[in-house]
Amino acid sequence: MRSAPLLGATLAAALMAGLFAGFAYAVMPGLAGAGDATFVEAMNQINVAIVNPLFLLVFLGGPVLGLVALVLERRRAVAVGFALSVVMLLVTMAANVPLNDALAAGTVTRAGFEGPWDTWNVVRAVAGTGSLVAFSWALLTRGKPQLKG
Repeated sequence: MRSAPLLGATLAAALMAGLFAGFAYAVMPGLAGAGDATFVEAMNQINVAIVNPLFLLVFLGGPVLGLVALVLERRRAVAVGFALSVVMLLVTMAANVPLNDALAAGTVTRAGFEGPWDTWNVVRAVAGTGSLVAFSWALLTRGKPQLKG
């Protein structure tokens, strides 16, 4: 059962990396061709819909499971996966969510929102993907001799 938290953290990392990457290569390019009012309305609707129990479970539960896995496993790959999952979480909370809130409040225009939001989304997608790779590596090498250093 020691591998259950690592497996859960890996699954959560895959789901979050896929979500944020999907925004980067499909959702945002698709919305780029929309008019300003349509863009703002779509983003506001997405931002309301995404705050749901399943999203929050995966988004917050992944780093928690990563920490539990790190405590149990004490391995470098798990530490890297956990650190990158925290980066993904912090970027979301410190950059994307405040931009979402400003867009909903009407205190930022599309021109002031779209570029920064896209940039930070790519950062969190890369962090999430890195977390997935590290956790996957930890699963694949579990029980095998580790490199020293």
